Amino acid sequence: MGAVKAVMAIVGVAAILMGGLWMLQGLDIVHWPESSFMLGDRVWTRNGAVLAVAGILLVWFGRKR
Repeated sequence: MGAVKAVMAIVGVAAILMGGLWMLQGLDIVHWPESSFMLGDRVWTRNGAVLAVAGILLVWFGRKR
């Protein structure tokens, strides 16, 4: 059971980081890559927020005893 919790935590951290990148691209703050279809699109801000919240929940469940 410990391996499953570790995987959940790792996937959760990756989801938080990717969700943060999507949100920043959607808000037109981060321009990486320079020719991305996500830049300035509010849909990706919402998608990134949902992914980041899912990642937070995965980390929380992975750390729960």
